[in-house]
Amino acid sequence: MKKIIIMLFSLLLLIGIVGCTTTEKSSTNSNNGSDGDSQEQGTKVLKLNNGSEPTSFDPPIGFDSVSWNALNNLMEGMTRLDENDEPQPATAKEWDVSEDGKTYTFHIREDANWSNGEPVTAEDFEFAWKRLANPDTASPAAFLAYFIEGAEAYNTGEGKAEDMMVKAVDEKTFEVNLSSPVGFFPTLISNPAFFPVHKETVEENPEWHTEADSYVSNGPFKLSKWAHDTEFVFAKNEEYWDAKSVKLDEVHWAMVDDTNTEYQMYKTGDLHTSDVPADLSEQLFDEGKAQVEDQSGTYFYRFNTEMEPFQNENIRKAFAMAVDQQQIVEFVTKGKEKPAKGFVAYGFEDPTGGDFREVGGDLLTTDEAKAKELLEKGMEEEGYDKLPAITLTYNTSDSHKKIAEALQQMYKESLGVEVELANQEWNVFSTEQKALKLQFSRSSFLADYADPINFLESFQTGHSMNRTGWSNDKFDSLIEQAKNETDEEKRFALMHEAETILFEEMPIFPIHFYNHVYLQSDDVTGIVRHPVGYMELKTTDIK
Repeated sequence: MKKIIIMLFSLLLLIGIVGCTTTEKSSTNSNNGSDGDSQEQGTKVLKLNNGSEPTSFDPPIGFDSVSWNALNNLMEGMTRLDENDEPQPATAKEWDVSEDGKTYTFHIREDANWSNGEPVTAEDFEFAWKRLANPDTASPAAFLAYFIEGAEAYNTGEGKAEDMMVKAVDEKTFEVNLSSPVGFFPTLISNPAFFPVHKETVEENPEWHTEADSYVSNGPFKLSKWAHDTEFVFAKNEEYWDAKSVKLDEVHWAMVDDTNTEYQMYKTGDLHTSDVPADLSEQLFDEGKAQVEDQSGTYFYRFNTEMEPFQNENIRKAFAMAVDQQQIVEFVTKGKEKPAKGFVAYGFEDPTGGDFREVGGDLLTTDEAKAKELLEKGMEEEGYDKLPAITLTYNTSDSHKKIAEALQQMYKESLGVEVELANQEWNVFSTEQKALKLQFSRSSFLADYADPINFLESFQTGHSMNRTGWSNDKFDSLIEQAKNETDEEKRFALMHEAETILFEEMPIFPIHFYNHVYLQSDDVTGIVRHPVGYMELKTTDIK
């Protein structure tokens, strides 16, 4: 009997110890995003949410909001933006610019290596930049290379790879010739589209970028795990030339497309950052927990001008003018966004010191009576007794759903039109939108480089970012003139004229200009969110 009592006492003691341990871990992990287990063990692990599966970790293909932030920390180009959003030497230790501003010569660091230990070479950059422009790559970002002499001709099939003026002079020297001077070129090439790739790996394995064990990177982190549609993990890249500045050991990225779920994960310590749920935004702002930073971009909707009824300009204008952007930012998104009445965001100074958006003014007004009038006119022009069925499609997200539902209600009340809503997983949505299979769909634009032309060039005829089927010769001509104009006053005038045409024919209409609204654990410092650019984790630290 005594033995049994001793055994029972021992068992109860063991259960008590286990119970205490579990309780301590749970308590530590509930500290608003702190990573108790990992930090206690001396390993610094940052936990972020990517929203959904990245489109691709191949630099010229992953040209979207679910790939950029991750790519920006896996890879590194010649330049990297600093905390003041200015381009600084990165893989290139320095560069020279010719007197005419058209030739850049980059000198690559001797200690710049790939994650497999091999040196990053000028040949890797030449291969990568030509691959960006190669029509067979079908990169949606290829247009960014058009500033380089011969790149556009190569991309459009009118030239050859050797006509694109990028050249490996020697192992560590890379030369680029531009068609005309581009003052923001060092900023432009910090974009992930211009990241190098390991030439030998890409040639040996076309699927190198799809799994962690075959991925080769040159940035602050390397890809150590990728459970598709679930999570991916970064580990510190010890081969990175500036590894001593990287404080994190790992970055864990979840894939959760619901803001409320994301917020709960943040509250329980499963994430260090979170978006702000609209229903809690007022409370979180009042409590000083929600943080806001600038971001240059536009939330908008696209009409498919090749699909009924949006082939008609007046019907497009009716659907645009029936939307009240002010109500959406005040009562739906609740993130202190600015309602958008033009496409180019605020923050771009013209030669006279004015802001492009303020000078351009409102190009769209909310006018219910005018919207009804235009709808009737458009239906008469097309011979419609009844409007064809309308489906508004958005990629799966609770925030996108709420905005779509607001539009649905506005169309019913203002136009008497019933609009059906449909949601699709991101990769399906993106593919179908690019293929012009969606009639009416939500979209977003985040600036790739700091100039208004970047917003407007997307709507040129046949442009990979157009995705509306819309084409206007005058608009195309204005964009080309602006890209080659060296007189800044004339250049800005050309861009204003182009934006006016875009809104006269309305293949798109905006909702709001983006900002960064987020929650972040007090334990985390050094995450940089660029207004034009992407998230930087190189200097991030955890207490």
